[in-house]
Amino acid sequence: MKFQITLMIYFFPFATKVLSIICFLFVYNIQGQSINITKVPLSQTTIAEERLQKIDNLLNEYTAKQWIPGAVALVAHKGEIVYHKAFGEKHLEKNIPLQTTDIFRLASMSKCITSVALMILYEEGKFLLDDPVSWYIPEFEKAKVAIFDTDTSFHTIAANKPVTIRHLLTHTSGIGYGFTNKKTAFLYQKKQIPDAFVITNTQLAEKMKILATQPLLHHPGEKWTYGLNTDMVGYLVEVLSGQSLDEFIQERIFTPLKMGNTHFYLPDEKSEKLVPVYGEFKPNQLTINDNSSSFQSYNFPIVGAKTYYSGGSGLCGTAKDYYKFGQMLLNGGIYKGKRILSPLTINLMTTNQLGTLKMGANNSNFFGLGFAITSKTSTAKYLVSEGRYGWTGYFKTTFWIDPQLEIVAVLLTQTFPSIHTGLFEKFENMVNQSIIE
Repeated sequence: MKFQITLMIYFFPFATKVLSIICFLFVYNIQGQSINITKVPLSQTTIAEERLQKIDNLLNEYTAKQWIPGAVALVAHKGEIVYHKAFGEKHLEKNIPLQTTDIFRLASMSKCITSVALMILYEEGKFLLDDPVSWYIPEFEKAKVAIFDTDTSFHTIAANKPVTIRHLLTHTSGIGYGFTNKKTAFLYQKKQIPDAFVITNTQLAEKMKILATQPLLHHPGEKWTYGLNTDMVGYLVEVLSGQSLDEFIQERIFTPLKMGNTHFYLPDEKSEKLVPVYGEFKPNQLTINDNSSSFQSYNFPIVGAKTYYSGGSGLCGTAKDYYKFGQMLLNGGIYKGKRILSPLTINLMTTNQLGTLKMGANNSNFFGLGFAITSKTSTAKYLVSEGRYGWTGYFKTTFWIDPQLEIVAVLLTQTFPSIHTGLFEKFENMVNQSIIE
């Protein structure tokens, strides 16, 4: 259902004219005549800047109450940035104000970029979506499914079908995340397969080959299970391209889009731009959360071996850089004369690929190839258009693209854990309520 703004009543400066129009409509009704309602084309809609400024109050409230330390928000409409501001502080203890040019851990927002990287190779004829992954990563050849009796006791059966590349891109392969599932944690931790934020001297290929031999949580295509699928997609990019994931993404996405502040690991000269992670361990009280151990750290972009290119969670960057990526998608694969993908490929990636499967029991959205897509039934929850697509990140980051309203929006904070929820939905409400005819 396309979002339409319907003009129900024409307003005139004088009450007598209003009354005459009401009477006219009433007469038409009693005579059984149809009334034509004027519908404003989306091409004639615009953003009211004074309404857009309501975002200020929202983000000032969240920072003042220490629900988040700070945030950078960016909104673009019809290819033009109409809002780009920083709120709060980068470092609370040192009273350092946050800047729009500061760098954030994108975490799972990396998945969208890695999925695009693989689809570049799709357009070059390197694979088809329903190819078995084992054709390119042989360790997948004898895929098995774990049947758990308890969280730590299971037996295996042969998978009833091969894991395909489509399964990886849609999170329906049966590969999970350890931090969200006790059974997955039991399978992966003993093999030292990391979820994210790796600081040890290891490489993606090493761990993905091991992951490919581990039992799946269910038969391929049976369920939507969020997991390390996009890390495997990143490894597939390396296999098909002959380059590291870092080299491929820099060459084929970041350089043409001039995303010069987006990296897996930050150069030393940019380390001071990285925003610390804060945790709301107690209500309205934020403290720095490094979450460091011998193998992982939230400070992974600037510490450790810097050798593990996690396609599912490893990138960091600025709001403006991510906007360029989003605008490229909204433009049908091109940005400022640099084409990354074709419009048909973007359409494929942003079309429901799950069939009748759902993203969990209470989630009515669809999933494409790397993006969640808003369904008709989910649009009633807050101001959002059907067909809008995007994703979020572990450290309270989000972005979305609304093809109907021609919106690209990015909101970056750096908070985990966070007690207070609803920020993303409120932010999207603030953006979309500013659309007027």
